[in-house]
Amino acid sequence: YEQKILGAEERIYALEAQIYAELVAKIQANISMIQKNCRIISRLDVLSGFADLAMSNRYCRPKMTSGKVIDIKQGRHPVIETMMQAGEEFVPNDIYLDNEKQQVIILTGPNMAGKSALLRQTALIVLMAQVGSFVPASDATLGYCDKIFTRVGASDNISRGESTFMVEMLETSMILHNLSSRSLVLLDEIGRGTSTYDGMSIARAIVEYIHEYGDGAKTLFATHYHELNDLEEIYGRVRNYHIAVKEVGKNVIFLRKLMEGGVAHSFGLHVARMAGMPKQVLESAEKTLAALEAGERTISPIPSVGRNDDSVIPGEVEGSRKKKNTVKPYNIKEGRVESDGSLQLSFFQLEDPLLSSLKDQLDSADLNNMTPLQAFDLLRSMKEQLGI
Repeated sequence: YEQKILGAEERIYALEAQIYAELVAKIQANISMIQKNCRIISRLDVLSGFADLAMSNRYCRPKMTSGKVIDIKQGRHPVIETMMQAGEEFVPNDIYLDNEKQQVIILTGPNMAGKSALLRQTALIVLMAQVGSFVPASDATLGYCDKIFTRVGASDNISRGESTFMVEMLETSMILHNLSSRSLVLLDEIGRGTSTYDGMSIARAIVEYIHEYGDGAKTLFATHYHELNDLEEIYGRVRNYHIAVKEVGKNVIFLRKLMEGGVAHSFGLHVARMAGMPKQVLESAEKTLAALEAGERTISPIPSVGRNDDSVIPGEVEGSRKKKNTVKPYNIKEGRVESDGSLQLSFFQLEDPLLSSLKDQLDSADLNNMTPLQAFDLLRSMKEQLGI
């Protein structure tokens, strides 16, 4: 019985081997035809996918030219627009770059406004057009690109002893050494991995290099270094743009619209507030920002409640501490420290633009001739500005 089973298994294996050998022989005899069919089917698959996307997502047929102009009307991000929540629409934007008049765009604007998305959608539109797809825009005239360079995001290579900033500099260096007149360059927040002055100096020098030695490489340069906006006045092919927002009290509405001109505000504190930072952190950051913008070199720490013996009261000379439960009074903008160590600030002496605006509104209010409804509207307006 066992011999019969073994014999049957051997015959099965032999039959399988014979069938497989015959199949291989037939394939070998028709390799060229099979490869040709595979190429045709794969091309049909890609083109039908392109056609389906173009129909369902309202893509346009790009005009490919031998020129060196990138002119995109109402461009959209092909991925983000498909992930919008119900009731939301992707805000399209125009992008124009050439080698003669508008080679470098310095893009400023708040955090989360959409600068990085604009950079990516421009690269994707160019890439999609050059592989034969329609593109997410109302109209697009594109001169072909030989390279698309990107320096986006943060990464490191600790195993090779390369920090995040070192990786950023290596990648940027590679880009600058390989520019051509048909290159598209996307640089996002170059120089943020080091000190402010170092980073700003490097970012500025990179823009200057691309303009002067980049052979006309078309560049989108997103940055928070608003000091770079003056390059538009120095170099003929540099233009300033920003992503628009609308301020409502302490809140910010992102309009996602590309506008001409630079801005000098990043709304980083607003993003920190959206992320749920503790109230104490936000208040301290706002006071520090106001002091720095006013040109103050040193920032006084805010005294805390329940200060112990080892703490130093701001304004007090090191080593001249008072005895326990004795608090040295001092002024910060006409404020004073109470006996429990808390700080009582004068409302109208703070160097805060918002508080100054509220003071002006109160000063200009004619209380003797104001109706109750007008008084209520004034209070409601001031409360909205304070974000409470």
